[in-house]
Amino acid sequence: MTPFAIAGVQMHVSALHSNVEAMRHRIEILMARFPWTQMVVFSELAPYGPLDQFAQPFPNDALAQFQDDARRFGIWLIPGSMFEKLADGRIFNTSVVINPQGEIVKKYAKMFPFKPYEQGIASGTDFCVFDVPDVGRFGLSICYDIWFPETTRQLTSQGVEVLLHPVLTGTTDRDAEIAIARATAAQFQCYVFDVNGLGAGGVGRSLVVDPTATVLHQSAGQEDMFPIEIDLDNVRRQRETGLNGLGQVLKSFRDREADFPIYDRASGADAYLHTLGPLETPKQGSRAGVGVRDPRTVLAEDSRSRADHVAIPAFKGRTGTG
Repeated sequence: MTPFAIAGVQMHVSALHSNVEAMRHRIEILMARFPWTQMVVFSELAPYGPLDQFAQPFPNDALAQFQDDARRFGIWLIPGSMFEKLADGRIFNTSVVINPQGEIVKKYAKMFPFKPYEQGIASGTDFCVFDVPDVGRFGLSICYDIWFPETTRQLTSQGVEVLLHPVLTGTTDRDAEIAIARATAAQFQCYVFDVNGLGAGGVGRSLVVDPTATVLHQSAGQEDMFPIEIDLDNVRRQRETGLNGLGQVLKSFRDREADFPIYDRASGADAYLHTLGPLETPKQGSRAGVGVRDPRTVLAEDSRSRADHVAIPAFKGRTGTG
C-alpha cells in the first residue's frame, strides 16, 4: 500500500475582497484537527474570487504567504487558482503547486476558460504533471478543463495517478460535472479530487472519486474539510487488471488500431463543428439552432456537389479552430 492523505477544503469565497487570510485560517484548523494530512487543495479562484479586476502578476504576496504555510506545516499545497496578469496585458486563470519546503514547483494556466462567459481570459497550453517522491504522479486541471477528456488523456498517458481538480461552479450544470468527475475516474483509472467553493466560489458538492468510479466522499452545501487517505496501489492494480477486473482502458487505448483525424485541423474532419455558429453568450429570446436546417444534411449535399464547387458559408475558407 502507498497511502497518501489529501484534504479538500470547501469554503465560502467572497468576490469583493481577499479570501487569503480565511484560507490560511482554515489550513491552520485543518492541520490542528487532522495533522496526518499531507496535501491540501482549495477551489478555483479561492484567494480573490471570480472577478478578474483582482488579477496580479506572479509571484505575489499571497503566494508568498501560502509558501510560508506549506513550509510551516510540511504539506503540499494547491491554493486554488487566481487571475495572473502578464506584462503584455493577458490574463490567465493560474494555479500553483507548492511543495513541503515552500517552493513553487509547478504553475498551470487553465486551458479551457469557460467561454463565452469568461471572455478576456487567455488559454494556457502547457500541462501540469508533478511527482510526490516515494508516492506517485499527480496532475492538475481546472474546472472546465475536465469537460474535454483530451486534457486528462494527456495527463494519464504521462503516468498521472491522481487528478487534482479545483472548480468554481455556481451554476445549474453541477450535476453534469459530478457525473463527468466519476466518468473521468473510470475512463482514466485514476483518483479525482474535485473541490468546489461556496458563495461567489460555487454551490459546493465537492467530491472525491477512486479509480473504480466509487465516490469516497461528497460534500453538501456547507463548509467542509475532507481529508481522504488514498492508496495508489489501487490505481496500479486497476490499470493492470482492469476496473474491477474488467476493462483495461488505458492499455486498450495504447494498443488501438484507429487514428483520430479530428485532431488534425487540416483534415477537414471537423467541418461540422464550423457550422455551429460563433461562441457567444445567448441573448434573450434567441432561437439559435431552432428550426435551422440540419448542418449534417448540408454537409452531405456539399460532398455530393463538389464538382459544382458548392460550399457552406459557415466554414468556407476556415483553416483554424473557428
